[in-house]
Amino acid sequence: MNPYHKLYTPDDTAIVFIDHQPQMTFGVANIDRATLMNNVVLMAKVAKEFGVPSVLTAVETESFSGYVWPQLLDVFPGQKVVERSSMNSWDDAGFRQAIEATGRKNIIMTGLWTEVCITWPTIEMLGAGYNIYVVEDCCGATSTAAHEAALSRMVQAGAVRLTTIGALLEFQRDWKNREHYDALMGILKQHAGAYGSGVEYAYTMVHKAPQSAMEPQVVPPSNH
Repeated sequence: MNPYHKLYTPDDTAIVFIDHQPQMTFGVANIDRATLMNNVVLMAKVAKEFGVPSVLTAVETESFSGYVWPQLLDVFPGQKVVERSSMNSWDDAGFRQAIEATGRKNIIMTGLWTEVCITWPTIEMLGAGYNIYVVEDCCGATSTAAHEAALSRMVQAGAVRLTTIGALLEFQRDWKNREHYDALMGILKQHAGAYGSGVEYAYTMVHKAPQSAMEPQVVPPSNH
């Protein structure tokens, strides 16, 4: 079946985190960097909750780029980070082996920078028979123009553009599926901004769940 005509699932998908490192982050100019980091951690936590295989890779860690964001490493404690010298991850044998080891053909891409370290492997992985989904607000480029040009080039090659909330909700698919529901809602409350606030409101005000222990308890006004 044409990949454009079906949805991916946690069972047929892997996710890649490319070069989420300080030196690369410094150059990001198409998106607020705090928002970018939040989106990436949100995507990582949800992927982990749903058991989606994750590949982390970094370029020239100690000679130029610095270590992968600790916020991302904390989601995957102890996981090996594929170290590279190549700008194109697909040129690296270790990266290719990590992708092949997942056994998945649907690959979700996140990383820095969109115009190089996302575009180049995306094009070649499409050529190798993978279905590539680029979570554009989990990617950073050196300018808005660079980001849009890169996304255009990848779409012309056959990639699919996604954003974080749509990408992660495709794993859940149906609200009657309860296995990951509460954990997903907890992650969304932490990281999903207005959507997370809506989740909190529904839990406490509509479904009368107790407030989080971390939140201040509301004291009704006294009558004087």
